[in-house]
Amino acid sequence: MVYLCTKEILSLMLEKSTFKKQLENLIAFPENQHYLLAVSGGADSMVLAFIFKALGLNFQVAHVNYKLRGEDSDSDQKVVEDFCFKNEIKFHLYEVSEQDKKPDNSIQLWARELRYDFFKQIQEKENLEFLVTAHHLNDQLETFIINLSKASGIKGLSGIPANDNKILRPLLHFSKDEIYDFAKENNIAYREDLSNKKSDYLRNKIRNELVPKLLETNDHFLENFKKSLSYLNQTKDFVQQQIVEIEKKVTISNKENKILDKEKLNLESDFVKFEILKKCGFNKVEEIKKIFTAETGSRFFSAHYQLIINRNELIFNELKKKTEITEDLILIQSFDFNESTIEIDLTDIIDRVQEIPETFRWEFDAKKLIFPLKLRKKKNGDYFYPIGMKGRKKIAKFFRDEKISILAKEKIWILTDGNDSVLGVIPFRQDKRYTLTEKTQKVLRIV
Repeated sequence: MVYLCTKEILSLMLEKSTFKKQLENLIAFPENQHYLLAVSGGADSMVLAFIFKALGLNFQVAHVNYKLRGEDSDSDQKVVEDFCFKNEIKFHLYEVSEQDKKPDNSIQLWARELRYDFFKQIQEKENLEFLVTAHHLNDQLETFIINLSKASGIKGLSGIPANDNKILRPLLHFSKDEIYDFAKENNIAYREDLSNKKSDYLRNKIRNELVPKLLETNDHFLENFKKSLSYLNQTKDFVQQQIVEIEKKVTISNKENKILDKEKLNLESDFVKFEILKKCGFNKVEEIKKIFTAETGSRFFSAHYQLIINRNELIFNELKKKTEITEDLILIQSFDFNESTIEIDLTDIIDRVQEIPETFRWEFDAKKLIFPLKLRKKKNGDYFYPIGMKGRKKIAKFFRDEKISILAKEKIWILTDGNDSVLGVIPFRQDKRYTLTEKTQKVLRIV
């Protein structure tokens, strides 16, 4: 991210040249890119479209008519449509209908999701890499106040990002007054959304009642706010760099699964623990406290991760989008006793079971087996008579004795017969009760 020095911040005025400089701060070679502009018809978005046209940039325009304000909504659409027609710019329109199921509340959230879905569809269809919105400095101030009231931390107080996953906001350094002045100087047609004058929503209440009083307190309030945001962003980036370094020190493994040293991480501040764990979706303070006092085997879930406590390790296991297979897998329904040997190859289902070594080979006396044979997960109380060991052993104790990790246990499947008796723990040990003898005539082989 590029930060402007204090002098540059205070002297910045909206002109084509300063706008272009802001765009160049966000992406390299902006003249070579393709853009989709979100244009509502208001002064800020119409100025945005005008400057893009004046700079000769390659762009298309998208507009959503929400049908919320009757003729006013249609007039907004006409201003944008006329600009695009006059300047030979491709225009995309979405008109809200009854099929969109407008909610009785949360209108703003519904509208935001609807338009961004629309923008994404256009970008994919037209191969437009960047979406550009007309957020400006006053929007920054409103967002700062909203986030301040929500105790959102340094990230929220750092404001709206100027480049957020290829959503560009090149007007963020310019005030609403500067945008109005630019529109007037260049005779740019725009529409005023009168609903913004109502204080029905929190943002409108802040915009109409709180911000004017703040601006009255200091002639340079917005300029100083811009400077403070720059400092906050630099502080945020510095803090994040430190978090990355600490995370490296407490990381045991970052290959198949991310594993953190629980004891080392617990020595860090609550802030550091929160910042590291929230990357995997664990962002509730009370839950984080429980993670560090939980016993081995405890599990915690976020939207995309399972966190397993294993002694002094925090193991993060990414939840697969596909539903985990937990039902029994039938290997063979019955044995054709006309054959002397039948072989079952696990290769075709190896990804559904686990990594099995190529040398894996179990042989059973088929007459000792009750069919069908199945694969399933371990159950409480499971036991077997493992080859090479004396007597009976519970599978849970077998896992402990073999020092099989929690993650390995997740992948292990149990081979059972039609009576649900354990024939072996794949790929570790076969049950010796069903193995070949000198009297064996029919062989079932699993490889």
